[in-house]
Amino acid sequence: MVRIDIALFLVALLTFIVESREAEHEGKKWAVLVAGSNGYENYRHQADVCHAYQILRKGGLKDENIIVFMYDDIAMNEYNPRPGIIINKPYGADVYDGVPKDYTGQEVNVENFFAVILGNKTALKGGSGKVVDSSPDDHIFIYYTDHGSAGVLGMPSGGYLFAKDLIDVLKKKHESRTYRRMVFYLEACESGSMFEGLLPDDINIYATTASNAKENSYGTYCSQSYPPSPPEYDTCLGDTYSIAWMEDSDMHDMRTETLEEQYQVIRRRTAYENEEEIPGSHVMQYGNVEELSKEFLFTFMGTNHGNNKSQSGVIGYDPSPSPFPAPTPSPSIFKTTAYNQRDAELLHFQLKYERAPEDSVEKVEAKKRLLQQISHRTHVDNSMKLITEILFGRDSTTALLAAVRPPGQPLLDDWSCLKSLVRTYEDYCGPLLKYGMKYMRALAHMCNLKVESRQMTMAARQACKN
Repeated sequence: MVRIDIALFLVALLTFIVESREAEHEGKKWAVLVAGSNGYENYRHQADVCHAYQILRKGGLKDENIIVFMYDDIAMNEYNPRPGIIINKPYGADVYDGVPKDYTGQEVNVENFFAVILGNKTALKGGSGKVVDSSPDDHIFIYYTDHGSAGVLGMPSGGYLFAKDLIDVLKKKHESRTYRRMVFYLEACESGSMFEGLLPDDINIYATTASNAKENSYGTYCSQSYPPSPPEYDTCLGDTYSIAWMEDSDMHDMRTETLEEQYQVIRRRTAYENEEEIPGSHVMQYGNVEELSKEFLFTFMGTNHGNNKSQSGVIGYDPSPSPFPAPTPSPSIFKTTAYNQRDAELLHFQLKYERAPEDSVEKVEAKKRLLQQISHRTHVDNSMKLITEILFGRDSTTALLAAVRPPGQPLLDDWSCLKSLVRTYEDYCGPLLKYGMKYMRALAHMCNLKVESRQMTMAARQACKN
């Protein structure tokens, strides 16, 4: 009887604490979800965003407070084996259903993204017109998933999103005093470089990234990973970091899990720290980590009251049928095998070619697209190699790609230089596209070495004269 009374007391105490925290955070919850790519080969990014939307809706956020950026060319894509349906895990439920189409197609661009964050309706071009029209007591959650590189993120339309511009927008949002706390989850290669040495710790923003400033992030649930995507899919269904935070959120009562606790789950599941040498990345934290990491997830994402915290860290929580055995819980979080984000597109085109019927039109078209991908990669690699040799001598490319400033310092100081060198390269050598973004670090290091635009013009003109 005494034990029962103690248990009831503890439950009542926990409820009181949680309700007190809820009362403390009476402001609205806002969310901005961004899939920064297009094309069926990048299925996973829009699948990630759709899954995130479902979590937030189940958590109690209203559609009017959730703003979604996605190109919306996946669900009805000719290659989608389940038209009108998007899944984010093998044999998973449809996550596309009900997702608002706020900004699609050409509307998914840097200018609209910044306008939405700042609540600036007059700066919008197209779209639903929804913005983060927040107040001083409100909380904001931003989730961005895409390809990235040193200091940049991709967008399917318009130009790149540069780290310095993003930080300037976040600072401006803080200066407007239109939020209380903000959380930013970022999935991209070298995503730590978007905040490293740039995000202040005194503007009430907490950020985590899929990787540190110099390493790749990884796609998962691919046809050649474990568990694999269903056989009819030839693309990755999700990204490792994103799947980690969302599957953790799916199974927890987020009133009792903190940002720090979720970070530890994501970090363990995403990390490269296992005997099998499954590739992974180092999940990072930036901003006001000391204070905001103690906040409960519900403050930003709401919570599904039916979730059960006791399942912490276990994949396979979805009761739907699956051909894969449930993983055995262990001290380290079970993790899937992963696929380098930069190579996930090539995997898609390779599988398209291999699976197409012999002597078919489909086989011819698949071979054409695969060769185009290989040709583009070869061109970018060769042209960048020539440019660096012209500027710095033979065998200089590897050193430029590996150049990293000490921890805590930003990628570079002169961001206008980086933009100029990128523009010059693309003027003479063609677009970098997603694969070519890997050379952003080399271009940034050129800026640190004081390479001027006229020198880059001379080198690019000579390297790409044909």
